[in-house]
Amino acid sequence: MPRPTKWRKISFVPEHTLFKPCGIPKSKLETIILKVEELEAIRLKDTEGLNQMECAEKMSVSRQTFQNILESARRKVAEALTTGKGIHITGGKYTYNICDYVCQTCDHEFSLNVEGQAVCPVCGSKEVVCANKEEFCRMNCPKNE
Repeated sequence: MPRPTKWRKISFVPEHTLFKPCGIPKSKLETIILKVEELEAIRLKDTEGLNQMECAEKMSVSRQTFQNILESARRKVAEALTTGKGIHITGGKYTYNICDYVCQTCDHEFSLNVEGQAVCPVCGSKEVVCANKEEFCRMNCPKNE
């Protein structure tokens, strides 16, 4: 059984999420789904000009995972551009807010998407605090102000 997909941290959500070639009515348009984290990978690498390690750190993933996300994104964009398909940016497993939590009960340290419930995976305690709330959790860390 494969491991669960980690949350990918993003810092940009596009205002426009559908791109299509001219002359093809939307009702007849074939589209390719580009995940939000795939767009973020393209943005960081190709627009911001960051190296692979910097991109991976910003997205809170390994370098290999970042490379896989980037390759998938570039393949989809290339297919859309060369075959006249639209690109719909939607979905994926992403978050703006990933915190490194510390359990006050057992001192276990763990990372968690703050859209989820902050519960220690070792002892089940809800007595956890976001260790890096200054960086990632300015407004979203639950009850840790």
